[in-house]
Amino acid sequence: MGNVYNRNRLVNHLKQNSRWDIIVVGGGSTGLGVALDAASRGYNTLLLEGVDFAKGTSSRSTKLLHGGVRYLAQGNISLVKEALLERDLLLKNAPHLTQVQSFIIPCFSLLSKYKYLIGLKLYDLLAGKRSVGKSHFINKEETSLRLKTMLSDKLLGGIVYYDGQFDDSRMAVNLAQSCVDYGATVLNHFKVDEILKNDAAKVCGVKAIDCETNISYELNANVVINATGVFANKIIKMDNPFAQKIIQPSQGVHVVLENTFLSSKDAIMIPKTIDGRVLFVIPWKGKVVVGTTDTPVKKCEYEPIALDDEISFILSTLNSYLDKQVLRSDILSVFVGLRPLAIRKNNRKKTKEISRGHKILVSDSNLISITGGKWTTFRKMAEESIDQVISLGMLEEKKCLTANIMIHGARPVDLPQSVYGSDFEHIKKLSMEHPEYSEKIHPALDYTKAEVVWSIRNEFARTVEDVLARRTRALFLNAQASVAAAPVVAKLLAKELRKDDNWVEKQIKVFSELANNYILNPQ
Repeated sequence: MGNVYNRNRLVNHLKQNSRWDIIVVGGGSTGLGVALDAASRGYNTLLLEGVDFAKGTSSRSTKLLHGGVRYLAQGNISLVKEALLERDLLLKNAPHLTQVQSFIIPCFSLLSKYKYLIGLKLYDLLAGKRSVGKSHFINKEETSLRLKTMLSDKLLGGIVYYDGQFDDSRMAVNLAQSCVDYGATVLNHFKVDEILKNDAAKVCGVKAIDCETNISYELNANVVINATGVFANKIIKMDNPFAQKIIQPSQGVHVVLENTFLSSKDAIMIPKTIDGRVLFVIPWKGKVVVGTTDTPVKKCEYEPIALDDEISFILSTLNSYLDKQVLRSDILSVFVGLRPLAIRKNNRKKTKEISRGHKILVSDSNLISITGGKWTTFRKMAEESIDQVISLGMLEEKKCLTANIMIHGARPVDLPQSVYGSDFEHIKKLSMEHPEYSEKIHPALDYTKAEVVWSIRNEFARTVEDVLARRTRALFLNAQASVAAAPVVAKLLAKELRKDDNWVEKQIKVFSELANNYILNPQ
């Protein structure tokens, strides 16, 4: 089984193909969705990711599969309906990575009670038969019982509603595996640095470099799709240096705390904050994720930094609802994502009001760019992108199949679930064959050496960061512990990838420096 996802095998496959039907640039949720859609339709598909799958925004979400309750307030009914349908499909197609999560909106007045209850009843109505639970009001006593750490002063009660939750980067890894399962070639650490054009000035491929070997390749294709999220402008400039920007990035910050600050299976949704956004307090993998902010940024970076003002906003908002005050020193990890918001012409709105919908753009030279959107709707975005390519006559028509494709690892819902799904049995077998692999990589992290080895052999992990940030979620759950675990992971990587001690030391250093962005020093 290991050979199927072996990087050398995939690189050899790339060398043997003189022309591809589709080259997808970008290995986040959108790019992986496009590649899976294309491969499952039967197109010869190549996906290239410059760093790692879900390296950017796609590993830094609020971990929700949702229709977008707050989009109702904006009157964007069609976006909500579309997302609710896609939520249903993901819950069905990836049961090992998704689950239904209950939320409680605290109410402090009759006005807020009826306002939110009416809105959420509309949310239920839009979901229809795809509803994952009916919203309802609970009194002060039950709210306090379910949310033990919430201040009860002036509390009237709460509105309970239901949505989906998932593990974003694990979903990305399983999507990459699904692409390979359907015959696609997907490669991380493979950077596109030029768009190729034919004599008619039409896009006909890309020039890319394998970041591990520094070997450059010219790769020909009928179609090139730019699915690079917040970095879409960069690829568009490769195609046309004079093209206008199509992305307005917005920074969203999340902090991670010990579960004692929530002590509940229910999440909290704070519907109105001083910046007009909602704030979520969500149980996730034994910890609590709190976020998010919405700060316009000018520069797109792989490792955006949380601003002090953003941390203060999250903590002050949270502390106004909890009876146990959260200090900066309580924060286990801070992670920051950039939203690839699609700019509308002459749009001067704040970023939280810029379109969360997606846009598909076709340049004069036939570069296809897909921008905007969110994790919940990645499948639909991919379907519309490939349909657009077909409508332009660039590929022969074939039907989309992804609504009924089970994501790699999916197993029947009545069986015990793990984020590894059906692959979990292989990891258990690995631990039995090598008892030393059953050891944890760090006492504070619930991950074993077997999981690390599995991720290297079967999940495209090539660096310490790949393992600790996205195959496991160690960096996001406890940044300090992940730094301490880095030497263990580096040595396992070196053994599997046949690297020397110098490589190990460099990997530890690079990861430790990166992890500092996730560690918040008390102030």
